[in-house]
Amino acid sequence: MDTSVTIIGIILILIIAIPLFYSIRNSSINKTKIKAIKAKFSQNDYFNFKSTETLNKKVLALDEINKGFLLIDLNAKQEVVSFVDLKSIQSCKLVLTTENNSDTILKIEFEFQYKVSKTAAFIPFYKIENDQIGQVCLYEDHQLAKKWTKMIQDCLTV
Repeated sequence: MDTSVTIIGIILILIIAIPLFYSIRNSSINKTKIKAIKAKFSQNDYFNFKSTETLNKKVLALDEINKGFLLIDLNAKQEVVSFVDLKSIQSCKLVLTTENNSDTILKIEFEFQYKVSKTAAFIPFYKIENDQIGQVCLYEDHQLAKKWTKMIQDCLTV
């Protein structure tokens, strides 16, 4: 009787411990990647990304003093890293791409308008192809993008 209770206890511990181990390991790997990418784009500690937010395997970082913006998307098959030096940017706004005759959002992008050349640069923030379950993360990502567009615009006006 004691042997069967012990075996059931060990199996229950393994059922709980194995997913927990992989979750902690994956989180640690992502934190290491993010730290390395931030160090790479800090340009010899010129940019200090103090304002940082992470959601749905996306990392947004902003240096309000030296005016730099960093977007890391770990959702894509190949991680996407975008850096913008905000000193050369006039304005920032959010661009939503929807399906024809529908409210379904396919893509959310940051549009950066350059001061000198008056051209626009688009940085993709959300793509429906990268949303594994299909628009599950859309609402949270859209709210986060709105918040960060305001933060970037505030940084540009100062």
